[in-house]
Amino acid sequence: MLSEQHLQKSSESQPHHFGFLLQPNFTLLALSSALEPLRMANQLSGKQLYSWTMISENGLAVTASDNITVNVDCAINNNRYFDTVLVCGGLAIKDTITKTTLSWLACLSRRKITLGGICTGSYLLAKAGLLNGYNCTIHWERLAGWQEDFPYINSCNQLFMIDRDRITSSGGTAPMDMMLNLIGMTHGKVLRTNICDMFSHDHVRDESDQQRVPLQHIVGANQSKLQDVVSLMEANIEEPLCLDELACYAHLSRRQLERLFQKYLKCTPHRYYIQLRLTRARQLLRQTNMTIIEVGIACGFVSTPHFSKCYRNSYKIPPRDERTLNDPNMRTTAASGESSFGSSLVS
Repeated sequence: MLSEQHLQKSSESQPHHFGFLLQPNFTLLALSSALEPLRMANQLSGKQLYSWTMISENGLAVTASDNITVNVDCAINNNRYFDTVLVCGGLAIKDTITKTTLSWLACLSRRKITLGGICTGSYLLAKAGLLNGYNCTIHWERLAGWQEDFPYINSCNQLFMIDRDRITSSGGTAPMDMMLNLIGMTHGKVLRTNICDMFSHDHVRDESDQQRVPLQHIVGANQSKLQDVVSLMEANIEEPLCLDELACYAHLSRRQLERLFQKYLKCTPHRYYIQLRLTRARQLLRQTNMTIIEVGIACGFVSTPHFSKCYRNSYKIPPRDERTLNDPNMRTTAASGESSFGSSLVS
């Protein structure tokens, strides 16, 4: 939740102004995913709800990781006012860090400007000491190294995190979900839903959704048996295999399989399998019209009460509430000022 000072900045007379700080080799997809929802919000509302400025350290154009060069509007240390500044990172983020940029970000923080990072941009904020005490995220490819470099940061594997005056997102299309959530919080779910329709974006992910990290990245390329077992689990959601069957297919003993899961995935095979099935169930609840009973059966649960109990334990809400919260008809209900942070992103 943001402070009253941030809330008092809200004003419908002026657009909320974003600054996008482009780092060398930034990811163009992540930038577009963050920017396009703002443009579409203006177009569909018929108002300039948002404005934006492209920034680089020296004011010169910046080349993205796909070798496309993007012109910028100004250099850092300019006299422009920003409500929010997002650092847009990409490849080799450590090589793009300079003392000048870190000092500028620290200055923005002292001025109580909301700061954020997309893709690997969060790394610069962490390096500047601006994420201490905040919940935050970064692209999964940098997550392990980030946690080693900054052990006191509350890092997570979520697609994005909104924590007071810090907003961080992983890469790819995750910034779009972050921006859609912020737009919905501030200007209502009707506008958010209309933007989704324009982009053929059929589902808005929220802060509880995690990045899908390739298993090989977690366990290492030499753990082929563990990868085979997980693949078997993913292929047998509706009719789950028992642990003995999984071990047999992988030519392992039950005990060997349990040790592999504990060592590399920090959980039992049963727990991992349950979470795979619950993740699938959540997708079905959000994206289909299947009944709760049908979803439970499709995900291998023998009874609706057992499904509901497992779902509640994992996601803190029952399946019925998940369906209600994400029902397309419910999303068309006007809702303004639904979050204190969302309110702070309108000026």
